[in-house]
Amino acid sequence: MTSLVEKTDAFVADLLEKQLPKTCIYHNYVHAKRVYKSTKEIIEKSALSSEEKEDVLIAALLHDTGYIHGRDNHEENSVKIGGDFLIKEGHSKDRIARINQAIMATKMENTPESEFDKIVRDADASHFAKSYFEEASEYLRQELRIQGIAEHSLEDWRKCNIQMFTTEHRYYTDYAVEHWKPKKDANLIKMLAEQKEIKKAKKKEKLKAKLKDESPEKGVQSMFRITLRNHIKLSDIADTKANILLSVNAIIISLALSNLIPKLDNPSNAYLIVPTVIFIIFSITSMILSVLATRPNVTMGKFTREDVEQKKVNLLFFGNFHKMSLTDFEWAINEMMQDKDYIYSALTKDLYFLGIVLDRKYRILRVTYTVFIIGIIASVIAFAVFFKMQDVPAVAIP
Repeated sequence: MTSLVEKTDAFVADLLEKQLPKTCIYHNYVHAKRVYKSTKEIIEKSALSSEEKEDVLIAALLHDTGYIHGRDNHEENSVKIGGDFLIKEGHSKDRIARINQAIMATKMENTPESEFDKIVRDADASHFAKSYFEEASEYLRQELRIQGIAEHSLEDWRKCNIQMFTTEHRYYTDYAVEHWKPKKDANLIKMLAEQKEIKKAKKKEKLKAKLKDESPEKGVQSMFRITLRNHIKLSDIADTKANILLSVNAIIISLALSNLIPKLDNPSNAYLIVPTVIFIIFSITSMILSVLATRPNVTMGKFTREDVEQKKVNLLFFGNFHKMSLTDFEWAINEMMQDKDYIYSALTKDLYFLGIVLDRKYRILRVTYTVFIIGIIASVIAFAVFFKMQDVPAVAIP
């Protein structure tokens, strides 16, 4: 490294460290050194003179210094920054002009003219042919996102890179074409394979979703599953309501037996007899109705082969098979599993009979709550009436 190249390297490192925005996570000193290293790789076996080699390395270091003023026109800004520095260092105008032309050649829409320009242009895109391409590319994607320039998804970014590789970029120097292009093509093939896999996966998911939407089986199964679950929940609610009434009335009768009935043998408490009897009768009636609402029905628990063959028995309800042997039950289940219509028929019957049981439970519960309410009201009224009657003074008979 010559004295001027070393000075340029130090100048670029200091400038970017102090003035480069923190959002430049790709276009920074690391990128400048990468381009410098790639430039050095190209010119090692080139026919350039020592002076030309020095200038091309300087151009590689200075080519993105304009980013300290932002992304827009950064090449032009790099030319100005580099030119001012080189003038102070006493560099000749012709050499500065050659360096500036090479920096401007890194602009994508510009076509490099001289071999000098081509070297810097190829070095700037050397990462396309490197094993760390994906890592470097991700830094650039994040830089664009952080700076608010573009928000690319990974899939969109891959498409952009594929387009860049296939239509927008090419290597110009013989060295890059021979040594870098094959590796660049390998990276392109890898991206195309990833894109193909993603498209295949998306197509598969789309087809799966389409089949799911179009298949009536899923809808039918969901209907049965949701409806049966709702019926079971309603049955649980009915049982809970019956248990509440049963517990409340049991507590009421216990209190009546321990507190009211022992006082009825006292003549002064005679007015409590009728209200207490009414109270206890209605409570006992509510308890009986609550028990009836939750009392299970006993079924035969058996079926015949003819019942299964004629699809008369619902094998999904335990009451129809609890007395059958395991062998007979397994045979029956296997028969049903081979017949989709039989399965749906069994589910339909299960749903129907659950509905009948629910209807019975809720009708009895409605009557139970009505009896309980009437009993409470009747007991209170009877207590008030008989209490009032005992306070009426006896009328003297002449």
